[in-house]
Amino acid sequence: MTGIIPINYNMPNFSSFFGDRWMQSSGGSRDVFKIDVKETNGGYIVEADLPGVKKSEIDLKADEKMLTISVNREEDINEENDNYVYRERKASSTSRGVRLAGANYSEVHASLEDGVLTVTVPKKEKLSDVRKIEIQ
Repeated sequence: MTGIIPINYNMPNFSSFFGDRWMQSSGGSRDVFKIDVKETNGGYIVEADLPGVKKSEIDLKADEKMLTISVNREEDINEENDNYVYRERKASSTSRGVRLAGANYSEVHASLEDGVLTVTVPKKEKLSDVRKIEIQ
């Protein structure tokens, strides 16, 4: 895939055997969600598997360099007893970022359906014809 620009080139993500040179992540490896990046003629489609995650727990940001998907979750499991024997709380935060060559981050669209976040990022328009530039 020629459209993806690697980041963290010298620091592979050890969640996969070969390292992940096109994406970066933060957070514990057990909390990292999986993403797929597909290049189309008109842009990119990024799909993130986020089962059980609500829209309010997702923070999607884009700047001129990167698309970043962050998830912040806080789960409470309580037994409703005054003398509870077992009580568990879990808070997790994880983030994945991807750089897409020639992406137009000002036109990003996203939807969450059936636990899959789909982000569509169009490419910037390219000059279709070679044009001669006059030197003055």
